[in-house]
Amino acid sequence: MSYSKQHTIGQSVWCSGVALHCGLKVALVLKPAPVDHGIRFLRTDIPGCPSIRANYGNVVNTCQATTIGSAGMAVSTIEHLMAALYGCRVDNLLVELSGPEAPIFDGSAAPYVKLIQKASIVEQDAVRNYLTIQKPLTVSKGDSFIMATPCDEFQVRYDIDYPHPCVGKQQYSWSLKNGSFGREIAKARTFGFLKDVRKLQKMGLIQGGSLANSVVFDDHELLNVDVFRYADECVRHKILDFIGDLSLTGLPVLGSFAIRKAGHALHSRFLTELMDGKGYATSKPLDFESAYLSPEVSALA
Repeated sequence: MSYSKQHTIGQSVWCSGVALHCGLKVALVLKPAPVDHGIRFLRTDIPGCPSIRANYGNVVNTCQATTIGSAGMAVSTIEHLMAALYGCRVDNLLVELSGPEAPIFDGSAAPYVKLIQKASIVEQDAVRNYLTIQKPLTVSKGDSFIMATPCDEFQVRYDIDYPHPCVGKQQYSWSLKNGSFGREIAKARTFGFLKDVRKLQKMGLIQGGSLANSVVFDDHELLNVDVFRYADECVRHKILDFIGDLSLTGLPVLGSFAIRKAGHALHSRFLTELMDGKGYATSKPLDFESAYLSPEVSALA
């Protein structure tokens, strides 16, 4: 019987960019890692270069981004990189950062996908386990919810509703097939509203935000000169964020997810309940690749 195998990258790759919230220019290096290493972040700017595993149990903040932290160190805004790694089937990786936050680049996961492609993806000699949803789970707050049900592939249906003429109600259904992450999700950019900018800046957030790395709306229209990459780019970016946060389970997931008006905080609460040992999900190897056929899932064409 042939089981799915783990993957890492073939060589180290480097880049740098501005971080969305702290506003600093941060250097980032992706390095290959051995089997069962998982995804770890290492801070080169802190004495001793502490590292932390990308895991739902290490989430310490979900305000406008996902932050993991432990023992006096933290790494913020990891969701776009994590989504890219998930979409590219990379299981084991060391991420070195020269600052407290991952670069935002253009606000999407596409630059990270290109970086991973540059490094190449290599199969490792170890079985890849999958987290399979065993029974329904719903986590909600007000009119926001995340509902998971068993499924033999990874599917997401997401609904958003913003009182803005350029956004409004959007729904998108997506499943992880060959090339679909790169084509349908990776290029969707983070978005926000001009009316919220000053408040967020006073909170010390979006210090590096600009029209180069965010889709921004005033009360009536889109402020960016470039047009939407997708007509429903906003809801697709919400799926991107969910994928990045879901990857903090540490395993690829087989299940169907219906989501409405959620965010990083609800994602984190959902993961805690999903993984709390009550039988909602179980980990096991699979002898097929129904939802994860090849590393070319990252294709951006």
